[in-house]
Amino acid sequence: MSLHPNEVLLAPVVSEKSYSLIEDRKYSFRVHPDAHKTQVRQAVEELFSVKVERVNIVKVQAKPKRRGLFRGTRPGWKKAIVQLRAGERIEFFEGAQV
Repeated sequence: MSLHPNEVLLAPVVSEKSYSLIEDRKYSFRVHPDAHKTQVRQAVEELFSVKVERVNIVKVQAKPKRRGLFRGTRPGWKKAIVQLRAGERIEFFEGAQV
């Protein structure tokens, strides 16, 4: 399946853990469920004009949730952790750091 780079990367992951990884040049993104490592690498390199060293993909499992008697599940999703080459960085994430 051929996806446009804007369709591969859905959103950045905003959490304490993801922002602590930025020091190691690792950036986390929520990605399309059908995207694979090569597509994620090409999308990040094209959209942010950086060179990618490594890509790890994690499937975040769906969680069962309950509110009173009503049961349901939160949907699962796919996350990519992208490590950039030395000296590279994505300015998009840098503004949110404390």
